[in-house]
Amino acid sequence: MHIDDAIRTRRSIRGFDTTYVMSREEKDELLQLALLAPTAFNLQHVRLVEVSDPQLRAHIREVGWDQAQMTEASMLVVVCARIDSWEANASRVWEGAPAEVQGFMVGAIDGYYRDKPQTQRDETMRSCGLVAQTLMLAARGRGLDSVPMDGFDFDAVGKLINLPDNHVIGLMVAVGKQAVEAKPRIGRLPLDETIIRDRF
Repeated sequence: MHIDDAIRTRRSIRGFDTTYVMSREEKDELLQLALLAPTAFNLQHVRLVEVSDPQLRAHIREVGWDQAQMTEASMLVVVCARIDSWEANASRVWEGAPAEVQGFMVGAIDGYYRDKPQTQRDETMRSCGLVAQTLMLAARGRGLDSVPMDGFDFDAVGKLINLPDNHVIGLMVAVGKQAVEAKPRIGRLPLDETIIRDRF
């Protein structure tokens, strides 16, 4: 599918074909494509928790407003990020760059994040969004459907997936074959209101 078509036809689908099963290889291919999305300073701090255990998915649904897609979609991914990746992995993610570039980037990363907890969290959320959108478009390009979700108890889901203390959850994405038609696009704001040229 052409990328323009994937963007235009990607819709949030909440009813999935429960008989459609994705193989481990198909899931891994989508996850690997998602992780090619850009992340702040190339920190690659996003962690994708692909939940395949039916019992665990049922528990997630219990703390997720009983959203059917949490158990009915072929694939459920909790998009998380490691907040302290800026400190733990800065030199690792710039390995292979010329020494002067690596030294500059490691120093720049330290200066940008150190003692700035809000910045650390904000950057993880931005990166989670980029990875999630890439996952959804990759799925659409293969004729699959998806829905992003933030309607759940984040703390409860964190406990269920044993989320480490230095990680946060950004959102979830369910992927599969749609079993219901997408609802019509409604309420689209006009472009002259949503596109600003140079300044507000």
